[in-house]
Amino acid sequence: MKRYFPLVLRLIVAAILIQTLRFKFTAHPDSVFIFSHVGLEPYGRIGIGILELIAGILLLIPKTIWMGATLTLGVIGGAIFMHLTQLGIVVNNDGGILFITAIVTFILSAVILYVYKNDIPFIKKTV
Repeated sequence: MKRYFPLVLRLIVAAILIQTLRFKFTAHPDSVFIFSHVGLEPYGRIGIGILELIAGILLLIPKTIWMGATLTLGVIGGAIFMHLTQLGIVVNNDGGILFITAIVTFILSAVILYVYKNDIPFIKKTV
């Protein structure tokens, strides 16, 4: 179980990141609303979608897991910040599901980064 737990976490985060791309890349009305509200439509929507795609792929490649987790923390941290400062917890009557998903993704990414901290090349290895 211990051996597969980090893999399961990585798959969950990658799935969350990748499944949301269809909304960003197809200009779904909810996605357009969110990015218009924060003044980032359309370039921010597409750019963040590309970053999430890259992060999701990096999480699936063993040598780049730490990069994917770090990128995910940055992108999702920005999403959480936007929810707390401009969007609010509930967006378009979603019951807060986008915010909750962002929080879960952020926490899981932090756990992944902690698990793979020894893979970061410029950080001193711990025993």
